[in-house]
Amino acid sequence: MTVRLLKSKLHRACITGGDVHYEGSITISADLMEAVGMLPYEKVLVGNMANGERFETYAIPGNRGKGEIVLNGGAALLGKKGDLVTIMTFADVPAADAAAHEPRKATLLEGNRLSRG
Repeated sequence: MTVRLLKSKLHRACITGGDVHYEGSITISADLMEAVGMLPYEKVLVGNMANGERFETYAIPGNRGKGEIVLNGGAALLGKKGDLVTIMTFADVPAADAAAHEPRKATLLEGNRLSRG
């Protein structure tokens, strides 16, 4: 048996833009993805803290060091620039390993900067 557990989380990420005409996805600065172990094209769950919207899409890496969090396609209608979101991924873990599982998490600072503490 496996259980689905939180794999990675970017908390308090600030939306920096949106493009409803893009095919879809969420663009996340590559360094932020790497910090929590998110992979290009990995399925993500996004929770918008400003309006309660929750939606699934996939992550694409953006420009490193730019703090990009851009909603694309239909997702661009579910949040606006300045909204804070939590971006999460999940993994299926053998039940026997679940107690030892530790997700990789980061709470972002202003400008979507990683905390160095």
